[in-house]
Amino acid sequence: MNIILLSGGSGKRLWPLSNDVRSKQFIKIFKQPDGSYESMVQRVYRQIKQVDPEATVTIATSKSQVSAINNQLGEGVGISVEPCRRDTFPAIALSTAYLVDVLKVNPEESVVVCPVDPYVEDEYFKAIKELAHQADKGEANLVLMGIEPTYPSEKYGYIIPENSEEISTVSTFKEKPTKEVAEEYIAQGALWNGGVFAYKLKYVMDIAHKNIKFDDYYDLFSKYDTLPKISFDYAVVEKETKIQVQRFRGQWKDLGTWNTLTEAMEEPLIGRGVMNEACSGVNIVNEMDVPVLAMGLHDVVISASPEGILVSDKEQSSYIKPFVEQFDQQIRFAEKSWGSYKVLDVENGSLTIKVTLHEGHSMNYHSHKNRDEVWVVIQGCGRTIVDSMEQKIKTGDVVSISAGCRHTVIADTELKLVEVQIGEDISADDKEKFQLEK
Repeated sequence: MNIILLSGGSGKRLWPLSNDVRSKQFIKIFKQPDGSYESMVQRVYRQIKQVDPEATVTIATSKSQVSAINNQLGEGVGISVEPCRRDTFPAIALSTAYLVDVLKVNPEESVVVCPVDPYVEDEYFKAIKELAHQADKGEANLVLMGIEPTYPSEKYGYIIPENSEEISTVSTFKEKPTKEVAEEYIAQGALWNGGVFAYKLKYVMDIAHKNIKFDDYYDLFSKYDTLPKISFDYAVVEKETKIQVQRFRGQWKDLGTWNTLTEAMEEPLIGRGVMNEACSGVNIVNEMDVPVLAMGLHDVVISASPEGILVSDKEQSSYIKPFVEQFDQQIRFAEKSWGSYKVLDVENGSLTIKVTLHEGHSMNYHSHKNRDEVWVVIQGCGRTIVDSMEQKIKTGDVVSISAGCRHTVIADTELKLVEVQIGEDISADDKEKFQLEK
């Protein structure tokens, strides 16, 4: 089975746990039997592999998310990187070309495209496998998954099938309606459009070549920034006449807001926190190493992270986005392919962060024009390379790096550093990467 997972989104609706580089699918809130937590993308990837261990999974995403994906899923997962944002049709066309031209998948094989962040159980992925088999039959050019509605939602588009069979030809599509209109659609047998569909690779490759002049994946990637922004629905779905829909009656939730996210949490408290007995319907998600105390609250979500603190009525939390857009501050936490970093302090002329590198990983070999750096090793051992000079480091060591020096650090064990950046113009853009000579 071939699957393309669409991983997009920004970090507004689940602030302060999410930010511009840490979208909702990377937040670790689902508890595992061993007491650890996994994210939406980890959960979905694990579920796919449980249903089909041989599945080819490709994640279509932006450059800003690649490090987080590698951090959480390892560097073996397939990633189709969008050089820039160009909406869903270019992204899906690029991912399809990636499967055909890079992974050498037979164009006659089918692929299922779905969002990376639904909250579902294993039967969802069994249904996805059936969706791929239906596409293999060639009865339709597109086979969509239609979710049986559980209430008249105003958040989703609707698919109206021609009949009530498990597999039906699509009669028409409807845009997001009002609650009253949604009730009418459901009375007609309408299904939620969850953005899940299957097709033969050759089908989208042919459409892409008709709309875009390119030779192969590499050529398409090189001219990606010249492509028009257009959705897959507008470019393909609305123009296709041979479309089927497959019903899905299992659990399916879009955890796009704090209200829906807390409904899926198995426990009311993650991190350090206490609620007194007068609280009801309260959820605390705390990534800080300080306690949170809640008393006499009802239907409230409290979330704390290096980005900020949210205290909100659960229903009102759905309207968070315009308020968060008013905040203009440096990203305080990010996961990278080599580990993670957390901003500890920001002053005029200095920035202090805590860096954690996974064993066997290293940063890019790079330099900064406008800042000096001082590293203090607080745990573990490894090596630094500064202007090609290698030096072993261990707990308690201090490394000073002047502006302009090329440098990196390699973790022989898990390595934790406190990094102090000193300069008048400290910026994430002040970084030049170099090839490290072996």
